[in-house]
This record gives sequence, C-alpha cells and structure tokens, in this order.
Amino acid sequence: MPEAPTIDGGNTVWLLVSTALVLLMTPGLALFYGGLNRAKGVLNMMMMSFSAIGLISVLWWFYGFSVAFGTDVNGFWGDPAAYLGTKTFLAETDLWGATAENPSGIGVPLYVFMAFQMVFAVITVALISGAIADRAKFAGWLLFAFGWATLVYFPVAHWVWGGGIIGAKLHALDFAGGTAVHINAGAAALGVALVLGRRVGWPREGMKPHNIPLVALGAGLLWFGWFGFNAGSELTVDSVAGLAFLNTQLATAAAVLGWLAIEWIKDGRPTMVGASSGAVAGLVAITPACGFIAPWAAVLLGIVAGAVCALAISLKYRLGYDDSLDVVGVHFVGGWIGSLWLGLFATNSVNGAISGVVGASDGLLYGGGLTQLGRQALAGIIVTVWSAGIAWLLAFAIEKTIGFRVAAEAEVDGIDVAEHAESAYDLSPTTGGSAGGAFAMAGIGASRPAPEPTDPAEEPAEPVSEKVAG
Repeated sequence: MPEAPTIDGGNTVWLLVSTALVLLMTPGLALFYGGLNRAKGVLNMMMMSFSAIGLISVLWWFYGFSVAFGTDVNGFWGDPAAYLGTKTFLAETDLWGATAENPSGIGVPLYVFMAFQMVFAVITVALISGAIADRAKFAGWLLFAFGWATLVYFPVAHWVWGGGIIGAKLHALDFAGGTAVHINAGAAALGVALVLGRRVGWPREGMKPHNIPLVALGAGLLWFGWFGFNAGSELTVDSVAGLAFLNTQLATAAAVLGWLAIEWIKDGRPTMVGASSGAVAGLVAITPACGFIAPWAAVLLGIVAGAVCALAISLKYRLGYDDSLDVVGVHFVGGWIGSLWLGLFATNSVNGAISGVVGASDGLLYGGGLTQLGRQALAGIIVTVWSAGIAWLLAFAIEKTIGFRVAAEAEVDGIDVAEHAESAYDLSPTTGGSAGGAFAMAGIGASRPAPEPTDPAEEPAEPVSEKVAG
C-alpha cells in the first residue's frame, strides 16, 4: 500500500534555491544587454528584461503553467484549466509528479515546481529583446511578449517537457532548454528583427558597447544563476544534478577559451567583451546536454560552441539582418550546437533516464547510430519554424496597428528619453553656474573646463559588433 504523501526537504530546498538563481539571471541579462547597448538606449534595453519579469510571471501563473504542464490534450498543449490561476493547490497531496502508486512524486510542492518553470518562461522572453535594441516601442514590446509567450513559449514548453510531440512522441532530448529556450528565443529574435529592420546608421556606423564592466558583471550573474538553470532542472538532489553542475562549469570555461582563440586569430587581441560573450555561448550550448553527456564531452562542446559562435555573429553582416546584440549568433546557433551534440554524445551510462524515462537513444559515438541525431535535428527544425514564423507575424501585425518601431528621430536622439522620459547617465552640471559639474566641485580637473560629453556610440569607429554577443 502506498505511503502517505511526504515532502522531500532536500529536493524542495534545492528547487527553491534554483528558482532564485534563475530569477537572478534576468537582471543579469539586463546588465549584460545594457552594457552592450549604446548609452542612449541602455534603460530601454534593461526595461524590456524587467518588464518580462512582471508580465510573464502573471501570465504563467494564470494560464501558462496549465498550457505547458497540464494534462496533454493533443500533443500540442496541456489542459488550460488544469492549473488555472483561479485554483489553489495547497493540499498535502499537491506534490509535483504524484501518482496513485507514488503519492509523493519527487517530494516537491506543486507551487515550487510552478515557480521554477515560471522563471524559465521569463528569461526566454527577455532573451529576444537583445535583437531589437534601440528601435522598438515599449508598448509594442509588451504586446509582442504577451503574444509570443502565449502562442509559442507555453506550447513549446509542453512539446518538450510537458508530454507533447517533441519529448513524448519524437523522444528528442533537452535537459534544461536548448530547444525550448535558446533555439526558440533565437528563432523569434530573427523573425522580429526582420520586421523592425535595421537601426539608423547600421552597419556603417560603429555601435560599440557603452559599458564593458557592465557587460562583465551581467555575464558573471548569468554564469552564477545558470547553475540553478541547469542543475536545478534535474529537480532532485542526486548525482545527475552534480553532473549537470560540473558540466555547466566545464563547458562555459572551455567556451571562453574557444571564443578568445578565434578573436586572437582574427583580430590579434582578446577582449573582455569576447570573454563575456564566450561564457554565454558556452552556457547556452551546455544547457540541453548538461545532464546527458560525460564531462570530457562537455569540455569539447564548450570549445566548439565558443569558436563557432564567435564566427557566427558575423553572419548578420553577410546576410544583412540587424540582430543588435547577436541573439541569433549566440543563442540560436549555440542552442543548435548543444542540441545536436546530444545526437553524438548522449549516453545512458551517465543518465539512465535517456532510455528509461524519455525513450531516447544513445548518441552516434556511443553506438546509437543516427537515430538520436535525427530526432534532435527534427525537434530543432519544428521549433525554429514555429517560433520564427509566429514572431514575424506578431511583429508585422503590431507594426501595422499600434506601431512597433520608434520614429527615426527618437532613435537618433535616444530611445530612453523618447520612450521612458529618463536617461541612464546625467552628465549635466550639478549647478547652473558650474561648468565642471560634480567633478569640478570636488576639485578634480578644476583647472580647465570640462569637455563636452560625447556619446561613444556616435564616434567614428570600425564596426565592433562582431565581438558583441547576447
């Protein structure tokens, strides 16, 4: 006879901590994207990430979680009424994964799992914003985020993790979000960037990152939070969670080296922006594979992802699409690399759930043939086509109705002031009679007039966006 439902304290605490770590990633993303952006658009860039926290959290609670993880209806979405926000789940039997045979499930309250998946939805939407920096109306962004989350992310999460067509039917692997998060967001970024078009002056004008320490800080917070993203996705405290944790560190470290090597060869000098971007590329690539491959394969994956993504960010110059902060070059390409890597290196020897739970196969190099590689490729194609197509249609509809792109004048003068009536940096004198401002009042450089402040994005420069990634 089954035992009474019991909460597992270790699993619950780990998932709560992981949820907080993943939530921290979105402010980290805001800093990372904000630093990569020009000074006159940094607040708008950060606002898109913070607004995603507000909007998507509420949508997820109300119906998103039900669509993603409710009882499967037809392979494409879950029962929208299963966990509707008007219901309450606080009974001792409301444990995630509970069944009649195992009333405790994994020993984690339903609301803890809901919160963990909520922050995944938040950052997936926020990732898209980097592709449309400096030129999207904030109202248009909110409407796009609402539509894309509803029509794309919530259903795709069901396809991959909720018993839908990709995980349960196709048996493709995705440990923590290579397909559901990164390929998904990267494809959407391309779709919406194509509708909004190029920034004024791109690619003739150099549009350098305005604050590289901010980029490094954001990358560091992303790296820190990603341990919750990846290791937390095991949902329990066990050896696979430890494997995912280790692989996350190894692949990310190796990707920094891979990116810097390409930068050194191409440009003669490694950069801090390159190191930060390489770290993000490695984090993206290891996400789908972290709990399914051996550590040596994670190191190799990191090197390949760092090098390939460093090369891939130049595609926008050749193909002519303006992906401002290289969401496509890093998240889309990196997500594809990590997903396909499973078709080569996934092995039941490190995680028996590959065959035992998901019904997948070992990768090609572990004797599984081409079966799993084909599954991974098909899953990526399905998500790419759906996400990019819906994103393009949504962006086009918004542009033709309320308008999605700001006026050229607002873009040139600064989107922060035009959309939010504020600016990130107040460079005006502290008093009307002091030409030197706060520095002169403090006695710094008071012997000569302070130079007129200039926007680094407006200085003539060679395009450096090939080192800028998001």
